[in-house]
Amino acid sequence: QISLLIGFISVNNSVWTDYSAYSFFQIVTMCDLVMILFFYIMHIFRAYRKLNCVSWPLAEFLHYLIGTILLLIASIVAAAKSYNLTGLVAGATFGFLATILCVISMWSSYKVSCITQSTSKCH
Repeated sequence: QISLLIGFISVNNSVWTDYSAYSFFQIVTMCDLVMILFFYIMHIFRAYRKLNCVSWPLAEFLHYLIGTILLLIASIVAAAKSYNLTGLVAGATFGFLATILCVISMWSSYKVSCITQSTSKCH
C-alpha cells in the first residue's frame, strides 16, 4: 500500500508528457488503495462475519488478481511514456514494486484461505 501511495505521489507531482497514460496510472493506484482500505476496514471491524452471503476469500483473491493485472498494465504504460523524467520513472518503478507485492499478497491470501481450509476439511 505504501509503494502504491509513493508511486501515486511521484506521478502526481511530476510534469506529464502523456495525460491519458498517467491519469490511467493514477486511477488504477487510487482504486487499489481504496479497495485495500476497504478490505482492511472489513477485517478490523469483523464485518465479514455479519455479511456471510459474500465469499470473502474469493472476493479478496479477485480483488488482488484484477488489481495486479491493471497495475501491471498501468506500470508498463507509465514506464513506456516516462521519457526519462525522474518523477515518472519513480512512479513506474514503485508501480512495478507494488505489482510484485500484490502478487505475493495474492499468493499468501490464497494459501491461507483456500489451502488451509481444504486441508482442515480433510481431517
